Amino acid sequence: MIAHFSANERTQVMSEALFEQGAIIVEQVVDQSLISTIKAELQSPFEAEGHRFQNDFNGHHTRRLGGLLEHSEHSAALLAHPLVLTLAEEVLGPHCETFQVGSTTAIEILPGEAAQVLHRDDECYPIPEKQMEFQISALWALDDFTEQNGATRVLPKEAAATEPDCIEQAVMGAGSALVYLGSTFHGGGANLSPSPRRAIVNTYALGWLRQEENQYLTLSKEVVEAQPEYIQRLLGFQAHGKNLGVWPDDPDGYWFDS
Repeated sequence: MIAHFSANERTQVMSEALFEQGAIIVEQVVDQSLISTIKAELQSPFEAEGHRFQNDFNGHHTRRLGGLLEHSEHSAALLAHPLVLTLAEEVLGPHCETFQVGSTTAIEILPGEAAQVLHRDDECYPIPEKQMEFQISALWALDDFTEQNGATRVLPKEAAATEPDCIEQAVMGAGSALVYLGSTFHGGGANLSPSPRRAIVNTYALGWLRQEENQYLTLSKEVVEAQPEYIQRLLGFQAHGKNLGVWPDDPDGYWFDS
């Protein structure tokens, strides 16, 4: 089974399980008031724009939003949650000087949606045999995830090679997070319930890779200016070391001109 942890357990234990299994669930990481606020912020954008990403892969009964800071001010608390950033540092830190946001997506699986094909998030990087993890994802439950409403399906790391049919569902309560490696096979479940199943998934990538979602074009300058510097840096507004993305006017490599 996918290992479940409480939010106050040691992150070292969590990261060990994450490397071993490819995915973990951390229960009740944030309180329900934050979840309710984010859901309220996303409702109108879902209705206005969520259909734009409907296709065979994402589903035709699923609504999606990108560039979440444009739609939900409070989603920043999930994007830069200390627990997630600590786990990202454990996975990505040994292979880069800084890691960065890869993408930010809100997902609303509507009743009647079929199960999504299993896939790996790191497939956006066309390197067949990666020698390290390129990415880590944190999927936040905005509603309770159940077997009936489309809880994300996960193929545990140890089963991928030996038991390809050993798929588990990430059943968890709202405010919990499924954290998984970019190399882990997963996919949205079929929603057989009468209600939508909503979530946010934030990905984090090695700082020397191109970001999956172009934050420089997705987010307006006004939205970026409203963020504290550590989130601006996380969004990619900084150099990686002294040779990539350098900005000659700033010796510290921080190049968002606010």
